[in-house]
Amino acid sequence: MGKFHTSTILFVCLIQVSFFFISARSSSGKKVPAIIVFGDSSVDSGNNNFIPTIARSNFEPYGRDFFGGFPTGRFSNGRIPPDFISEALGLKPFVPAYLDPSYNISDFAVGVCFASAGTGYDNATSNVADVIPLWKEVEYYKEYQKKLRSHLGTDKANEIIREALYLVSAGTNDFLENYYTLPERQLEFTIEEYEDFIIGLADKFLRGLYDLGARKVSLTGVPPMGCLPLERSINILDYHGCVEEYNNVALEFNGKLGQLVKKLNKELLGFQLVDANAYDFILQIITQPSHFGFEDARVGCCGTGRFEMGFLCDPNSPFTCPDANKYVFWDAFHPSAKTSQLVSNYLIHTHLSKFL
Repeated sequence: MGKFHTSTILFVCLIQVSFFFISARSSSGKKVPAIIVFGDSSVDSGNNNFIPTIARSNFEPYGRDFFGGFPTGRFSNGRIPPDFISEALGLKPFVPAYLDPSYNISDFAVGVCFASAGTGYDNATSNVADVIPLWKEVEYYKEYQKKLRSHLGTDKANEIIREALYLVSAGTNDFLENYYTLPERQLEFTIEEYEDFIIGLADKFLRGLYDLGARKVSLTGVPPMGCLPLERSINILDYHGCVEEYNNVALEFNGKLGQLVKKLNKELLGFQLVDANAYDFILQIITQPSHFGFEDARVGCCGTGRFEMGFLCDPNSPFTCPDANKYVFWDAFHPSAKTSQLVSNYLIHTHLSKFL
């Protein structure tokens, strides 16, 4: 155990040092002129604030460790992965939500988020909480392209579109909020068939991005979703351990995503699609939290940490922890800002360095 502990700490330190030098180098070079984000709550910086849905987090205690200490709509106590990645690339320290009227096209020219908490590749998933479906995120992106060309001119805008790093993170809600919760898809597909159905939708989505000019894309699959506090809280028969069935599905699905990445890179000329799979690293954080400076990976910081997320994270809850940095998870579904930073640094060091 001691040997494992030492190697883990050294690896984390290496990532942190690399993160510092990457930031310094990117500040002067800026090979990536902008960050463009699609997906779900893992990367949504606040678009759901501006649509009629219950899937929101624009209230305390969310955002208490963000700049200024106010809630932004991020499902976190602070920043989320696109923010950390943007900063590491020498861009802004956060990526604004496209629907936020306090930002304009000059802000979005270096970073923009179209993601919507609660969405997935499957349109039926976005219907669960009436959030923005992935196809609508693409429509907003098309609108953004027009605004960008009007603002910067066609040549400059096309250069940004071509050289930007696109972050795509989705899939978890398709399984946990749709397939395993509602009967429709279970009646239509086995879990293996549903995985293939989602892969087909991801294929179509990524080809669509390519056709719109995207060339550098980071594709993140699903985390060890059986280890989310919400799933562990209801896993009574297994003494609140991780739900291995869900983790096995995550592994299988991520493997299929990896095959899709190879296929599209082979078929689409000039496409640089990266399989930014962080499953193993996240599982390592969850199973060995003390090695990363955490005290608890079983529950989230907010409330009792077992089932609270969104509006159930009561700002007046006496149970919300005083220091989110001690927790792997912020609420019952989403990582703390510290975890997001660790995962972002890991992805930059292991998967995204080719874009630097």
